[in-house]
Amino acid sequence: MTRGQRTYRNVDGERVEGTWRPVFTRSMDTYLLTDLKVYADGAIDCGGGELTDLDGLREKLSCGCLATNLPEGARAGAHHLASWRFAEPQTWVDAEMLMGEAADEIDRLNGRPDSVGRCLQAVDDYLADRSEANRLLIRERYLAIPQHLRVYALGDMDRKDFPLRALISDIGAPLHGDPDGRIVKAETHAAAIEYFRERDVDIARWEAQVPADGPEGSLAAPVTIPYAVYPRGWPEERGIEVLQNNYPAPIKVRGRSYPTVTHAYWALSTGDPTWQERIVAAERAYDAMKLAEDAPRHEGWPAARLAVMAELLRAKYTQNGFAGDKLKATGDARLVYASADSAYWAAAGRGRGTNWVGRLLEVVRSELAAAELGLAAGQG
Repeated sequence: MTRGQRTYRNVDGERVEGTWRPVFTRSMDTYLLTDLKVYADGAIDCGGGELTDLDGLREKLSCGCLATNLPEGARAGAHHLASWRFAEPQTWVDAEMLMGEAADEIDRLNGRPDSVGRCLQAVDDYLADRSEANRLLIRERYLAIPQHLRVYALGDMDRKDFPLRALISDIGAPLHGDPDGRIVKAETHAAAIEYFRERDVDIARWEAQVPADGPEGSLAAPVTIPYAVYPRGWPEERGIEVLQNNYPAPIKVRGRSYPTVTHAYWALSTGDPTWQERIVAAERAYDAMKLAEDAPRHEGWPAARLAVMAELLRAKYTQNGFAGDKLKATGDARLVYASADSAYWAAAGRGRGTNWVGRLLEVVRSELAAAELGLAAGQG
């Protein structure tokens, strides 16, 4: 597949990741350039929008609906862009290679080892136990890699896949895939084994590297801030729900006090003083939000709301020590904010969500850490 080309489709509100590569479909004597899309759940779109699977892909390749051999002089076209006739067409991918690509992509999209990964795992097994059975397993898995992709298996364009071909070839026999028919010697095997041992050391050294300013990502599992409504009062023990915007942690912003971040957000969303008073006086955060739905919104509010929310969250976690401590206790974990009301602020609202509250909380958490070090804005 064309590595790095990503696509997706929605299935019952869930995003299913995919990738794609260009391919020719055949209609009568015309070949049309289109996209072959492969998805993580094994579904494959061969260019017409109708989904099939690997068996269906094989059938389309077998009957010629998808073309891997292009006859000279045939008419070709790219939808709505151009048309031409083939002159001396050359193709490098046959049906089995394309099938192998698609199967590999499904594995990668699911986080499983693809054909290359399985081959390299066999190499690791052989280095740990240099039995003939393990060496032959490398050969089996190497040959399972789509032929046109074998040269990229090691990611080493200087030696390409030579060390693999050396290992899978018998001593005293011609080197696998060598046009000159060079004979493999014991020294060839030894050099290949040494290559893989050095490669493992280099990979381990690279994976252990930490940038000078700290790790590139969190090692902690993401923390989900669940949506919580307590009509009879919040629990006495303050748990993770403290990080919800509707938690009763009073804040003072621009000279006025608000019972919760939610009260403040919706009151500030309108410029009408009467509506502001009604929203602030609402008994619960939920009531404030529902009341504000009918209030007139500031013109241009969608462009300003992110800055307002950032200000309110800073106020909450600097003015309420218990809330700040709860936020800092999440360490460097990714924060996933859940809400039944807004896919903009949450990661799990209507649709997939953009998780802006979770992202802003991570910024505020970092600012609290900076303040402890005396590095906050205005300090020092």
